[in-house]
Amino acid sequence: MPVWLQEYRWRQTASAVYLSLPVRGLRVTPANIFCTDRYLKVSIPPFLFEAILYAPIDDTNSTAKIGNGIIFFTLYKKESAMWDSLTLANANKEKLQYLRENAVLKAHEKAKEETEAKKVTKQEHKKYALEATMKLEEAERKRIEDLKEKERQKVIKELELWKKQQDAAEKQKRVQKEGELHQEVEQLKEKKKEKINKTRVPNEGTSETRIKATKGCRGSYSMFSENLKEEQLPAPRSTATIKINFTSRVFPTALRESRVAEEEEWLRKQAEARRTISDDLSELEDLKEEEKNPDWLKDKGNKMFATGNYLAAVNAYNLAVRLNNKLPLLYLNRAACHLKLRNLHKAIEDSSKALELLTPPVPDNENARVKAYVRRGTAFCQLELYTEGLQDYEAALKIDPKNKNIEKDAEKIRHLIQGTTQDS
Repeated sequence: MPVWLQEYRWRQTASAVYLSLPVRGLRVTPANIFCTDRYLKVSIPPFLFEAILYAPIDDTNSTAKIGNGIIFFTLYKKESAMWDSLTLANANKEKLQYLRENAVLKAHEKAKEETEAKKVTKQEHKKYALEATMKLEEAERKRIEDLKEKERQKVIKELELWKKQQDAAEKQKRVQKEGELHQEVEQLKEKKKEKINKTRVPNEGTSETRIKATKGCRGSYSMFSENLKEEQLPAPRSTATIKINFTSRVFPTALRESRVAEEEEWLRKQAEARRTISDDLSELEDLKEEEKNPDWLKDKGNKMFATGNYLAAVNAYNLAVRLNNKLPLLYLNRAACHLKLRNLHKAIEDSSKALELLTPPVPDNENARVKAYVRRGTAFCQLELYTEGLQDYEAALKIDPKNKNIEKDAEKIRHLIQGTTQDS
């Protein structure tokens, strides 16, 4: 049974009630006090004070001060008026019970509203912080892009200036060569003219015989005709440049060594994957347009991974996968995060999914397939499944046989397998 505290003092004004409750020798905390607009309760087991107030009060602005063995209440009235008494007089048990239950119910509803208000405020603060962070990142990205654009314009100007200098130098060399060639042609013509003139000068004593020889000797006529042809030689051709254009190719292999069908299938699958974006997610309503881009989320996850925030990187990759589950690099990067977080089974699942999407095997996805095999093999080895891990490392070596690091790790796994076999 509780011990009722009946000793108290109170006074009032038209707008407030002042109540003093002695609690000497008792330890009182704010948790011991319960107050609504019509109900006041102080519970310090086994002591109890309860009052059904005469009229409603403003429980939000009312206060309670604890000190020197006294609880001093300042209760502000909702309506300015003088009370006949502190508590409600001539109230039966049923009415008192109803007022108590109603007070508790109102307190619960008020607490629930305050909790919901705090939750909404917290969400708004969280959303504001996220938007502020994204704005800062966007400003930083724009600043970096501006710097890149300035550098690119600078390089383009320098390249154009260099091209002009090269063109001027080539033009000067071409003019010089044409002049030299023209000079050589003129010298050659002069030499031929001199030679022809020498052959045409007749000797006085042999003129008749030369004429007769000309008429009767066919060989002399042929020699003369050849000299005439030499005089009529055309001028040398002018120099020119022939441009040759080669058909552009996406893959570095030569056409005779390339698997055209597999390469075209890989390009087609990648193009379809880029166009595949899920629009039925409710989370997309609060996101901006760039936040709905899987590539933007992938870059954000890569930055978080680089700073060591692996959980945030996983969240970014998760949303990107929900937007587009056909991009193998999303699974490959998320597998790296799971390895860092020691989520080995998830790392194996993501690596396997990446390998499934990296088909058909072509030179363009060799690097990604090597990473997928190595990450899955690492997860197998950390789970002490060395045989499966060795198979993945050997598959990576088949793709990249010159990789010394993979070869060393594979050799270590072989030694571990041999040691395990000997121990057993």
